[in-house]
Amino acid sequence: MFNFGTGIIGSLFKIIKMIAEVGVSVGALALLGIYTYQNKLIYPASMNDGHGYCATPDEYEMPNYESINLITEDGETLQCYSIKHDINSINYSNKTVLILSPNAGNIGHALPIVSIFYNQFGYNVFIYSYRGYGRSTGTASEHGLKIDAQRVIKYLTEEDEQYQQSSIVLYGRSLGGAVAIYIAATMSQAISGLILENTFLSIRKTVPHVFPLLKYFTSFVHQNWDSEKLVPLIPAKIPVILLSARNDEIVPPSHMDAIYSRLKSEDKVIYKFENSNHNDTVIQPQYWERIQQFIQDKVNPVGY
Repeated sequence: MFNFGTGIIGSLFKIIKMIAEVGVSVGALALLGIYTYQNKLIYPASMNDGHGYCATPDEYEMPNYESINLITEDGETLQCYSIKHDINSINYSNKTVLILSPNAGNIGHALPIVSIFYNQFGYNVFIYSYRGYGRSTGTASEHGLKIDAQRVIKYLTEEDEQYQQSSIVLYGRSLGGAVAIYIAATMSQAISGLILENTFLSIRKTVPHVFPLLKYFTSFVHQNWDSEKLVPLIPAKIPVILLSARNDEIVPPSHMDAIYSRLKSEDKVIYKFENSNHNDTVIQPQYWERIQQFIQDKVNPVGY
């Protein structure tokens, strides 16, 4: 009986050990997959028909636009729309909004927002697709999107005379907010104002909010976008407005609060939309009125 029992226990031990080893292997493969394929998860460029039809500004009563292809330092092509007002008009504001899009979709999907800035508020607008999005070539990554941002700022400040003589305001939503923070912190001499909506301290700190089961594995996230470290580097002279959805299901609202507290700006304000989720903040009451007032009152035109 003793030998029989020992045999059963031994067999059970072997089975348990085998299951544990399989579990560890499966877990390891899962983590390897997360590490290897996270770019596709973080940058879903094809979502929402991102590589399908891309509308043009003339479809939204902005016929005087220019379609531009910018070549980045590493050889990728960025799809851009440049939409300017007549510099000789008596109503010319001499202000330009650089739109930094959220994740998914293409720049055609952002044209209703472009139209508000251009047609209703009277500002020049420049918008581009990150690499891998829309008609832009390449594959998205944190490093690549930062190269894209550098190329766009170079174009606006060195290669186009009208933009060179215009105050540039960054408008960044979600992922676009991280790009905006990067630009404001590292290319601040080009920036006259910063608008942030529902952006994050870092992707690593966002993961537990979206995927609670992965909270112990955030070290595997190599697409970090560490805005927490960059925010204090934004010069105090740049005015900032933050627009925060308090029911945000993707970015914890506390991230926007922390960004606000870390900003050294001498002129900063945060507006909290209590009944808003991540993607519907743009339709909340007073959202656009506050943005218009911010650009009108806080951003001086070049030469002022």
